[in-house]
Amino acid sequence: MPGLVNSHTHSPMVMMRGAAEDLAIEDWFNRRIWPMEVNLTAERVRVGARLACAEMLLGGVTTFVDHYFHADQIAAAAIESGIRADLAPTFFSSAGQDAIDAAFETTRDLSTRHPRITASLGPHATYTVTDEDLRRTAGRARADGRRIHLHASETEDQTRASLEKHGVTPIQVLEQTGVLEAGALIAHGCGIREEDLPILERYADRTTVASCPKVYLKLAMGEVTPIKGLRSVGVDVGIGTDGAAVHNTLDVWEAIRMVALTQKQREHDAEWMTLSDTLRFATRGSAAAAGLKDQIGVLEPGRQADIALVDLSAPHNQPIHDARAALVYSVRASDVVTVLVAGQVVVRDRQLTTMDLTEVLAEAKDLAHTLVDLSQGGAVQHYAP
Repeated sequence: MPGLVNSHTHSPMVMMRGAAEDLAIEDWFNRRIWPMEVNLTAERVRVGARLACAEMLLGGVTTFVDHYFHADQIAAAAIESGIRADLAPTFFSSAGQDAIDAAFETTRDLSTRHPRITASLGPHATYTVTDEDLRRTAGRARADGRRIHLHASETEDQTRASLEKHGVTPIQVLEQTGVLEAGALIAHGCGIREEDLPILERYADRTTVASCPKVYLKLAMGEVTPIKGLRSVGVDVGIGTDGAAVHNTLDVWEAIRMVALTQKQREHDAEWMTLSDTLRFATRGSAAAAGLKDQIGVLEPGRQADIALVDLSAPHNQPIHDARAALVYSVRASDVVTVLVAGQVVVRDRQLTTMDLTEVLAEAKDLAHTLVDLSQGGAVQHYAP
């Protein structure tokens, strides 16, 4: 089948796996994650990104769409491992103009590094980046021919807060600042309202939304991405894991299953989100989310040879009455046997061919405790949408 695409993640956050559990979203950010990210260094990001690339490739993921700091280190890990990546260097307005300009320049540099690396601009979110900085980002995106990857309308609470403070929804902010016109990948969108859909329809040819439903359940966010409404106005939707600090794995098979189940529940319709639709979101939809709609996501002449060979012979897949049902509801990441990216074998017989997994794991274990240390104090940002 086509290699899977993780359409929204923060790959180095595998280093925080299991370190922020059983917390409401405000405490998850303010008491754990953003204080931990004070400890980020280029080396720690590189080590985390290597572990993430290994995990994704072994699970049949051939492309990931990333939004994080020290993106040059993530690029190095992706190049080494053989995976394909679209990278968006993250920035907050609170970091100042020099930091934002540096993120812009990193984006430009990343796009020249390797044919498998593309780059997007990465403002964090509508509530952490000012309208002025979003306008600057949109202008840079148009000038350089790039997309913008950011978080928006993540929850209904964020949408409500935006209306109370500014009189507009986050989606309206994206239109008013030119982000939608430039082209955007919107992470989550659980707070997208019915009145936002006509706005998104105007930019459907350049807008995608990434859905990561395990996160919404775990943080008790109350809603999931309104995929049916988005598709009704022509907006492509991809499937992702978000970071492993909340998703715990970078297993896109798990995310695919969660999308199908949560969408049926959201719509109270067992006939919605069919097997074929779910697989289409996981392949074609996620390829669009990666900005590679015409290159990956389908096995046909002229596309990149990004391929996963999946063994369905294990007891949890048998008997097979419908292979699509197995892929959506039964398959495990460990069922992936062989993976090719751009025609190159990067996993053979369930073993990485590009990296020494023992070394990758040892390096991550040695450094992980330094990243989750909260004794330094401070935080990279405060969550108060």
